[in-house]
Parts: sequence; structure tokens; C-alpha cells
Amino acid sequence: MKFSDIIGNERAIERVRQMVDNDNIPHALLFYGEPGVPKLALALATSQYIHCTNRHDGDSCGECPSCLQHQSMNHADTFFSYPIVKKGERPVSEDFDAEWKRFLGEGGKDAIAEDYERWLALLGNTNAQPIIYANESDNIIRKMSMSAYTARFKVLIMWNADKMHPKCANKLLKLIEEPSDDSIFLLTTDSVKDILPTILSRTQRIELRKPSTQQIAEYLSSSHGIDMTEAIALAAPADGNVVQALRNADHGSETHDFHEQFVKLMRLAYMRDIAQLKTWSETIAGYKREKSQRFLNYASRMVRENYIYNLHLPEINYQTEEESQFSKNFARFINERNVEAMFKTFVDAAHDIKGNGNAKIVLFDMAVKVSILIKK
Repeated sequence: MKFSDIIGNERAIERVRQMVDNDNIPHALLFYGEPGVPKLALALATSQYIHCTNRHDGDSCGECPSCLQHQSMNHADTFFSYPIVKKGERPVSEDFDAEWKRFLGEGGKDAIAEDYERWLALLGNTNAQPIIYANESDNIIRKMSMSAYTARFKVLIMWNADKMHPKCANKLLKLIEEPSDDSIFLLTTDSVKDILPTILSRTQRIELRKPSTQQIAEYLSSSHGIDMTEAIALAAPADGNVVQALRNADHGSETHDFHEQFVKLMRLAYMRDIAQLKTWSETIAGYKREKSQRFLNYASRMVRENYIYNLHLPEINYQTEEESQFSKNFARFINERNVEAMFKTFVDAAHDIKGNGNAKIVLFDMAVKVSILIKK
């Protein structure tokens, strides 16, 4: 992974680059930002830049032995720690080394989209709550206590450091506070507030911002061969979340399914087919809580986009070709009389489900409200 592979965040990259170039890199860096922002990618690129023996033009060369080892995920002085599910009596990250390499992909390219749900799937348990177990600390202490093997520094990359078991975090405190001169810790998190304060105080923090719609669209266009107009339509609703933008680009996946469910809801609501609306709500309730929230967020966006469609302002109307085709006939049903209430109906339902409300009741109530609003 090179700095040039990262989407946006030029200021954060420049800050890291200067630290390394000036031989002033802290022993513990924390990369933080919202979900879908490429924090793990920056950690990987930083480690490669630290180890590269032929840096030039502000980036690692990608060709020296160290860079090639990074690209094969086999650099002797780069270690990883990440949340896992329990496997055996003393679970450690290494138990899932093969899954981790699949998650990162060749050269860590897939780390651009650090898709936590994909990681759960690779762990084989999408309902799990992975953590970094207490005995992981012993493994880390052992590795980071050895001398660097091929480079000046050995680097530990810890993904989702907020998921450390408190016992693990407490055992690592002294190591992070007083590391050996050749040790560097690169931590990432979506949630700074969930990291043990004593760990947090021992790190230097670098915030990563959401990439712009244009930056994500350019990435989709260059890496996936998507037409730029379509790429912007896919990137805009992601709101800076690279993972979501990539999901949007995969028409055979979640976003396409969400579109079909939205269309079905609106057709059943227009017909006021209460029995089928109940069946529909049970289908959506069968999603996991997070997935049903994503559907409701998608539905609220579709309300907005269809209202804007009526205004004939294509420059601010972000829809895929599939969505646009549906809007040609549907958009007239989203108007100034119902748009605010319709939008609020979806937002409130997402909020109630997030608060552990009964999904079947919440979604059926929402569907009935939509059936009333759609004919206003």
C-alpha cells in the first residue's frame, strides 16, 4: 500500500510523511475517523513508507525488497493485531492469519475499504462481536520485545483498537508508554471514545476526514472502470464512506437489493395492500439490525432524490441509472405535501431500530404511514 493509493486525506498523509522524513515519528500513532474512512490503508502505507529503502517523490517506491514484502503481506518487521472470535483456549490474531490476508488482499489493496461486515463473514460468524482478547497482549509484548529483523523499526498495526479487551489494553500500557527505540505502534479506530483513556493519552492522534464525492468517484472510475457520471451517482450517497461507495458500485449486492425493496414498498403502499405490507415489513425485519438501518437510510435518500428529480436539477440529483429509471414514473408521488413527513418516517424508524425497538412493529407501522403519505 502506497500513500498514492489512499483516497483523499492529503493533509494527514503529509503529516505522516514529514514525521518519517524528519526522523520524528512517535512511538504510537492513532489514526481515527468515521467508518468507511481509509484509516487501515494509511497505517499500511505508513508502515511500507517507514521500511522502504528507496523512497522518492514523497512515497514508497513499491519495488524494493521491503516494499515487495509488504505487498505480499510478509514483511518480517510488520505485525498485525485485530479483533477476532474465540478459537481455542488462548485466542490470538494469528489464529486467523489466512483470513486476514484475504481481507487485506494483494498488497493490502482491499484495505481501502475496511469493510467490517466482510471481516465478520471471513471469520465465519456475522453475528459475532469480535474483540482483541486479553492474551493478545502477551503475543504483542513478545513480538515487540525482539529486535527488528530486517529494518530499523518494527511496526505493529492494530486495527480497531477500541475493541481491545480492558485486560489486554492495561497490559500494553507500559509497552506503549516506554517502548524500545525500534518499536512503532500504528493504531486505528472508528471510535476514539471507546479506547481506554490511558492508552489514548499515550498516542499521537491523526484524524482522517471523509473523502469528497469527487475523490471517491475518481477512485471508482480509475479502479473499477466506471463511467464518471455513474461514479458520481454512486459516490454521492455514500457521504464520504468509501466502503458504502464500493457497495453502491456492486449492483449485484446490497444496494441493488435495497432498491428492489424500496420499489416494492412504494408499490404496495400505493395499492394499500396491508397484508403484503406486513409480509414486506417482516422481510426487512429479518435483516440484522445494522442492515435494516442501512436500508432505512437508503430509503430516506431515495425520498430526497425523487423530490429533487421533480425540481429538474440534475446537477444535484445523484442517482444510478437503475434508480433514475424508476424515478421517471415514481418521482411525482414525492412532493411538497408529503416529502418532509415521508423523510421523517424513515429516519424515525431507523432511530427506533437502533434503540432496540421491535423491528417487526416499527417497520410495519412505518409501512402503513407510507401508504397514507404516498397519496397526499
